[in-house]
Amino acid sequence: MKFTRQASANWKGTGMEGVGTVSTQSTTLDKAQLSFKTRFADGVGTNPEELIGAAHAGCFSMKFSFVLNELGFTADNIDTNAKVVFEDGKITHIHLEMSASIPNISEEQFQEAALNAKANCPISQLFNAEITLTATLA
Repeated sequence: MKFTRQASANWKGTGMEGVGTVSTQSTTLDKAQLSFKTRFADGVGTNPEELIGAAHAGCFSMKFSFVLNELGFTADNIDTNAKVVFEDGKITHIHLEMSASIPNISEEQFQEAALNAKANCPISQLFNAEITLTATLA
């Protein structure tokens, strides 16, 4: 399977005083505000790091679901949080925290499936950063 998705950004002004927007092909994001404050402080809008976190959390959760299905399990619920660390001008670490409710799975099967999903999620494979995982079976 091969497909292409698109997103776009617009920026006006300097890095610190400028303002920008980001949009996605699906229009889920449609000129969402981007600025120095939204990235490095607590301004209203989004930033690349939280978008990467959302993409990684979503991709991991979906891959985990596929891995579980291959093992004969279906999750009742999967919650994943991605903490993206920006340090010295680059993303250095992403920590995934996942909790899931899966009927009849052992802790060993659960942990193996979680590590498989972390290693094989397309977004995980994209990054040149340390990726760690805490997985909790609810």
